[in-house]
Amino acid sequence: MSNIRYLPYALLVLAIPAGIALAFAMPFWGGVIAALGAVGAAVGTYDLVQRKRAVLKNYPVLARIRFLLESIRPEIRQYFLESDHEEVPFSREQRALVYRRSKGLEGLRPFGSLRDQHQVGHEWINHSLMARHLTDHDFRVTFGEGQCDKPYSASVLNISGMSFGALSPNAVEALNIGAKRGNFAQTTGEGSISRFHTKHGGDLVWQIGSGYFGCRDEAGRFSPDAFAARATSDQVKMIEIKLSQGAKPGHGGILPGAKVTADIAEARGIPIGVDCLSPPAHSAFSTPVEMMGFIAKLRDLSGGKPVGIKMCVGHPWEVFAICKAMVETGEHPDFITIDGSEGGTGAAPAEFADHIGAPLREGLMLVQNVLVGLGLRDKIRLVCSAKLISAFDMARVFALGADTCNMGRGYMFSLGCIQAQTCHTGKCPTGVTSQDPGRYRALDVNDKAARVY
Repeated sequence: MSNIRYLPYALLVLAIPAGIALAFAMPFWGGVIAALGAVGAAVGTYDLVQRKRAVLKNYPVLARIRFLLESIRPEIRQYFLESDHEEVPFSREQRALVYRRSKGLEGLRPFGSLRDQHQVGHEWINHSLMARHLTDHDFRVTFGEGQCDKPYSASVLNISGMSFGALSPNAVEALNIGAKRGNFAQTTGEGSISRFHTKHGGDLVWQIGSGYFGCRDEAGRFSPDAFAARATSDQVKMIEIKLSQGAKPGHGGILPGAKVTADIAEARGIPIGVDCLSPPAHSAFSTPVEMMGFIAKLRDLSGGKPVGIKMCVGHPWEVFAICKAMVETGEHPDFITIDGSEGGTGAAPAEFADHIGAPLREGLMLVQNVLVGLGLRDKIRLVCSAKLISAFDMARVFALGADTCNMGRGYMFSLGCIQAQTCHTGKCPTGVTSQDPGRYRALDVNDKAARVY
């Protein structure tokens, strides 16, 4: 009985002569059995002689069934085992809400709430008995008023920074068309402005990271001339300096040369086929005071457009130092985007994604309180991003001090994302995050743009 683990392999070996014998009476079925036995026996023999996987050596053929089941375990859990409210990272209920609304279907629920409203941690909004009917739902907030020559009237909900390269060309186009139709803005991500962002004319927030993609010289340093050439475009409404992001705060990255296509190289201003380095920190400034000077410089070079910073809150004293520099210099960003550690559309090391950076609520409350304490809050808009899906999620952060919200993964759902969590592999099943034309061609730009809208 101790050798029963070899039974499947032995049966496959025996299937060869059995199939040959059966072939005399039933040629087709005998041939099929013999062929299957031969293939299975060959696989089992390889398992026995290979040295890389002990489980295969001890369980030839049989262990491969384990590998198969393990490979589809996430799909089995997502579709059959997880509850509607289990957030890993988004629940089925959250995804279904976006899917239905992006298709123009009603978002109603019959027969009452499915949630345990006495559960510890349940959140709710206290309503007013004097409710009013609103005739206009196009809520907008002005950025840069009083400080910029070209302030921007922004929607309270916009698209978070997701770079071309992380997203497919068709996905970027669909997002931009949807943004234009809905009169909201698309943040470019630190991969800069690609021709897929500019093709349809939707409003853009140009995000600039430590790699200065789209505004760098040959050595990778910030180039004022290259920045001004793009920032003065009418389509660019605001500039966002990315200090850190929720998915991987304090972490740079390398885009392997094999992934640097002609389109990506054009957008980023880098050579085709050469590894692309995104350093952990900026080189254009190194202190909070220098950062204020850099913000003022970008505002001037862009022709007076709002300039802000994006960060996932880390050390509180660094936030204090940035705000102190605002008081000392008299310069301040027009907005601060707070990204929670629970956010992030890009791939990141597990330790960074799970354990580094402050969650949105804690980060927002810290920045809000510091700005209020220094008398700066009425001069600076606060933008929030990180796992925001519904109007309730938005209302919650508005109550804590936010002015507007950015959404990333919610818009990915509207594009058709099924939360397969294969974004970093290039094998996205819906073509949202793949650079493989055979995959992203399946994403119909006009159809998905309507859903984004």
